[in-house]
Amino acid sequence: MPTYTFKDTETGDILDVTMSMKDLDDYKKEFPNHERYFDEVPGVISGTGIKSDSGFNDVLTKISEAHPESPLAERHLRKSIKQAKTERIVKEWKKKTYGK
Repeated sequence: MPTYTFKDTETGDILDVTMSMKDLDDYKKEFPNHERYFDEVPGVISGTGIKSDSGFNDVLTKISEAHPESPLAERHLRKSIKQAKTERIVKEWKKKTYGK
């Protein structure tokens, strides 16, 4: 049987109640001041992100080279150490000068 966590809106108490899904509707009617409480997001989804092969990574790199200021370029563009340092210094200067 699943355990549901509720928060009493009047007292702020947090309660764990074990009941079937069928009984959940009756419980909500009986205790209208109890709201479902989620302490943390349940880990339902795992392994998110794009898994790509080298061919797809090459395509992303070409797109990044064509659009060097895009967020995609920040992740996929191959840069030399000098380029990376220069971009970091320019970004810090822009932030300091323009507040961006």
